[in-house]
Amino acid sequence: MTKPFPLQTLLDLSRQRMDEAARKLGELLAGEQEASTRLALLQQYRAEYHGRFVAEARNGIGRDTLNNYQTFLQRLDEAILQAQMMVTQSKQRTVQGQQEWLDKRGRVQAYDTLSTRHQVREQRIENRKEQKLLDEHAARKHQTTKEGSPS
Repeated sequence: MTKPFPLQTLLDLSRQRMDEAARKLGELLAGEQEASTRLALLQQYRAEYHGRFVAEARNGIGRDTLNNYQTFLQRLDEAILQAQMMVTQSKQRTVQGQQEWLDKRGRVQAYDTLSTRHQVREQRIENRKEQKLLDEHAARKHQTTKEGSPS
């Protein structure tokens, strides 16, 4: 009978931690995508609003309307800056999450390697035991036939 892998508990725990890191990485990637989409929408909206401003300015606009456009464009620029910072921070968190997942995966691979070596070693021991039993059985059978035959 083969012995169980002595580090099986650590292997299982490492796999759980790797799975958790993978789930977290998925959330980070989704957050990064969401932040990038939000930034792109703000930039697109700013471009459209600026286009309306330019078109209206060509036709002549009053000072209040000009101030409203400039104030709103300034607010959009601030929102875009904040969104860019969010994208940058999100990317940094994603890189950290990827590194954490890689570390966890490396640990699982190390334990898997040890587990495989253990299984191979145990199988060799089991094979030797079986071969020994077969050899003993064959030797007994040979001995029995030798004793039973006339000399």
